[in-house]
Amino acid sequence: MPPYKNRRSTYAYFILIFVFVKIVLNLFAISHFGFHRDELLHLVLADHLDWGYKEVPPLIALVAKLSITLFGDSVFAARIFPTIVSGLIIWFTGLITVEFGGKKFAITLTCLALIFSPAFAASGYLFQPVVFDQFWWVLTVWLLIKYLNTTDVKYLYWLGLVVGLGMLTKYTMAFFTFALIIGILISKQRKLLFNKHILGAAVVAFLVCLPNLFWQIHHHWPLIHHMKELREQQLNYISPTQFIEQQLLVHGIALFVWLTGLLFLAFSFRLRNFQFLAIAYVLIFIFLLNMDGKNYYLFGAYPMLFAAGGFGFERLLKTQGYALRTLAIMLFVIPNMLLFPMLLPFLSIERTLAFFRFTNKNIPATHFITTWEDQKLHPLTQDYADMFGWDELAQKVGEAYNKLTPDQQKQTLIYADNYGEAGALHHYRKQFNFPGVISLNSSFALWAPDSLKCKYLIYVDDDGGGNIKQFVAGNMIGSFQKLGEISHYLAREKGTGIYLITDIKDPLQERYTKELARKRKE
Repeated sequence: MPPYKNRRSTYAYFILIFVFVKIVLNLFAISHFGFHRDELLHLVLADHLDWGYKEVPPLIALVAKLSITLFGDSVFAARIFPTIVSGLIIWFTGLITVEFGGKKFAITLTCLALIFSPAFAASGYLFQPVVFDQFWWVLTVWLLIKYLNTTDVKYLYWLGLVVGLGMLTKYTMAFFTFALIIGILISKQRKLLFNKHILGAAVVAFLVCLPNLFWQIHHHWPLIHHMKELREQQLNYISPTQFIEQQLLVHGIALFVWLTGLLFLAFSFRLRNFQFLAIAYVLIFIFLLNMDGKNYYLFGAYPMLFAAGGFGFERLLKTQGYALRTLAIMLFVIPNMLLFPMLLPFLSIERTLAFFRFTNKNIPATHFITTWEDQKLHPLTQDYADMFGWDELAQKVGEAYNKLTPDQQKQTLIYADNYGEAGALHHYRKQFNFPGVISLNSSFALWAPDSLKCKYLIYVDDDGGGNIKQFVAGNMIGSFQKLGEISHYLAREKGTGIYLITDIKDPLQERYTKELARKRKE
């Protein structure tokens, strides 16, 4: 292999072609359907900037603030930054391929496999920390490789900054960082860690994370409680076998690209300097397997494997000519393209549903895409179902509030059971002319009032009236009436009820106060 400094091309303009493809595909989809429930939560954080939250680190709140300020508060606007970052993931993955020694065929296979991977198509357009987390992982790998190829210490200090920002985006960066450190210690690159500049980079990362660390300490480590809650309520549905199956399926036919990359990183002489990346992937895979992690926790580790896979196929097909190379690209890309309506909402909902009906009936291997956290098969993906019903909910709450007299409105509060409902009501409150919402779910507890000082309460019951029945049985409320419910046939929240409580008794006030105190200590 020629010395690094003598390489003639970075293929920058060539890689930009694939960045353009990724961004255009996202632009066709990002205005369709509605806000995802998690998007609504993250957008709310823009109005409550802080150094931490119960379920996420603080960076997503700052991005939300910038997004709303620069682009507005529409669905399309919220997804502009994720689309840009998705393009950057393709950009740096292409650059990693070049750093491995790949040329145009390797770049083409790598970038197209990544663009049309079901995992990255589905996670690369929503306003969630996931896509930003993936970006920091990819950038971390690129900086490490750049340092190894150039020995320029500036890349180590940039690495420290990126790891710190990754930690402020999603705490999974800690898993990846430790996996990389252990991988380096095991590999022949262990001398990299015995370098004063590595310590300097670690200091940079620590200083970037320090404000969030103080916030966690001050708020009694909500991260620990959140992880415990996840394992009890969501992660316990995921068995080790299912996690393995999901990792083998989430990239579709591109499985063979990243598996080839893993093998090349582990055993290829030409990639021997980067063997620690294969070790890091295996380590974090085993860790998440034992932690009952969600499949997307590992997504950020795949771009480096795709890059190595592109390089690997370029070496394997070196003398086979353009015909076989073109066939390889078609083989590993076109089947995934056919699944795109299940991953990006660029079709109408009617055509999307028809596509789901066809695949659920004829392609059993795709069932995992429409299998929700309850492990049941549904007519569409859980992400899609989480995009319907929110504007309907806000409209009906607004109608209920505006039917009250001005004097009643002054004595009325609005309460929602979960963060999706609360996020929707916060987002649409000005459009439908009603005040802010109260919730004790998720980070909403951080800014909830100390008590329910009101005569009337518009209550959104995510149990379809089950919680109202508990209130009645516990003599917590007197009179109430049902005002409506989410009726959208595709909404995951279908049946969520809207109630007007006109007689709030002391036991409900006491329950609220105790619950709030407990939430603030978690």
